[in-house]
Amino acid sequence: MPRAGLAAWTALLCTLVFFAACAPLKVPEPPPTVTRADSLRLRAAAFDELPGWGADRHGDALQAYLRSCDKLLRRQSGAALGGVIPGTAGAWRGACEAAGARDIRDHQAARYFFEDWFRPYAVLNNGREAGLFTGYFEPELQGSLTPAGKYDIALYRRPDDLVTVSLGRFREAFAGERIAGRVVGGALQPYPSRAEIDAGALKGQSLELVWVDSAVDAFFLHIQGSGRVRLEEGGARRIAYAASNGQPYLAIGRSLVKRGAMAVEEVTMQSIRAWLEDNPAEAPALMRENNSYVFFRWLDGKSADLGPEGAQGVPLLAGRSLAVDRRFIPLGAPIWLDAHAPNSDPTAADQPLRRLMVSQDTGGAIRGPVRGDVFWGTGRDAGEIAGRMKHQGRYWLLLPRDLDVQALIN
Repeated sequence: MPRAGLAAWTALLCTLVFFAACAPLKVPEPPPTVTRADSLRLRAAAFDELPGWGADRHGDALQAYLRSCDKLLRRQSGAALGGVIPGTAGAWRGACEAAGARDIRDHQAARYFFEDWFRPYAVLNNGREAGLFTGYFEPELQGSLTPAGKYDIALYRRPDDLVTVSLGRFREAFAGERIAGRVVGGALQPYPSRAEIDAGALKGQSLELVWVDSAVDAFFLHIQGSGRVRLEEGGARRIAYAASNGQPYLAIGRSLVKRGAMAVEEVTMQSIRAWLEDNPAEAPALMRENNSYVFFRWLDGKSADLGPEGAQGVPLLAGRSLAVDRRFIPLGAPIWLDAHAPNSDPTAADQPLRRLMVSQDTGGAIRGPVRGDVFWGTGRDAGEIAGRMKHQGRYWLLLPRDLDVQALIN
């Protein structure tokens, strides 16, 4: 992420996004250095060990996988996929070519496809199989292409002088690390912070892409990384992540807990939004504590009709796309998730979440080998689930059968 879309690095809005973990539909932030505390290991498994494997609608997962394959099949066979899993794009080509001949409406045939071409491996972090799973969604905003009346909050396109740097291109030890800034006097300097941009640091550069009617909605869009804007002029357009200012992301839920506004267990997307809306005098200063700022672009065309775009550059599929830490997990990999998720009815009990997903996104707060962010779709119901999801779970990575991963076996 930089991500191309929704969650580029999506500090997702889920409870933790603002508190400590979700990632923007994900907003790209410079990824943290992998520490000694993080170490991906694999344990070979069998499909009948995966809880609920036989009951899933595998054709839905195949639909998401085909979107990733469309991207992968255009890559050079020797291209690295990222993460710590060995192998290149060529190792996944056979499965992708075979997937294209399957009918996504035939769930049994889709199941057999995955069983024929892949082998499941439990993913562990230093021997621990449990990790945190959160959720994110695509918000919808009200906006106008011209500033008028209530439409006075600008969303900006990427500035021409913004420079992003992948440090791994210069030093192998910094692989996966990114910074952003602008060149001043021949040296790369930090880009203006959220507070500086709000104070007018970018005024007069014709960077305004669209105006919306709510500073809170705009802030949440920065967290999610992309969304839909219903235009006053008619119709709706998807808006996607283009870049970030490279400043560090701060989860404002922590600030609310620190000041005693709410307890840790009360922090959710919904509770943070409610506080911001109920405290209009204090809300701007709180939001400006998060120095990270996101720039956007319009997402149009056929792919935009399919869904928001994730870090892999493919449309995300509700309930089947998973954001992962790409320092460990390659994008485009099938993953069997065993966790729980909130019900869209906040008064109802949590429900088991056992399904096949595909790693298609990432986020600045998605950190660690066993960590995921589930994309729930667009709209209020999706937001209800995503905003309250902060559950422990585990997953199995499905890897091509002929891939040699012995070095990672636990």
